[in-house]
Amino acid sequence: MSTASTPARPMRADARRNHDRLLREARASFAAHGTDASLEDVARRAGVGIGTLYRHFPNRQALMNAVFQEALSALLDRSRELARAAQPCAALVEWLGAIVTHAGEYRGLAQALMSAPGDANSALTSCHVPLRQAGARLLARAQSSGSVRPDVSIDDLLQLTNAIALAAEQTPADPALADRLLRLTLRGLKADQPGPAAP
Repeated sequence: MSTASTPARPMRADARRNHDRLLREARASFAAHGTDASLEDVARRAGVGIGTLYRHFPNRQALMNAVFQEALSALLDRSRELARAAQPCAALVEWLGAIVTHAGEYRGLAQALMSAPGDANSALTSCHVPLRQAGARLLARAQSSGSVRPDVSIDDLLQLTNAIALAAEQTPADPALADRLLRLTLRGLKADQPGPAAP
């Protein structure tokens, strides 16, 4: 792992080409077959051996993390845009909907993202942490505006969005399911809803 005092060495040109081909083929395989697609097939389609794949990506989660960096950047950019929205609650809902859409792009991603918070060694933690931070800022803004209940946590919301994406993945015959479930769930976020009874 590189640090500020030991920066990672730049890849040789041939290694960079292999890295880029592996990412391109992994993205296509994950989209077509889900995140449990054969890594041997990914390597073969990229024109390299499985050992080369593992030199670049030591395990499946590391490869998944690399594949999802572009989508992660887009989600983080969108969170910064929505942080200036006039309606903080609507901005939060829109961003959570974008996460559901992203998680639904690859079969198996929602399940992997749900398990990442509980696994400090997971390569997907580097996806989860910035998403959590971005969502926490949007949630705090919505709570400060008085439109979202103060007892709602970003961890609960992210688990809910991944669960909704997983439910939608398992019910492909109902393409509107994710949107319905998200809106139904978020009704309970409103600050004007009654909270738990006081002891």
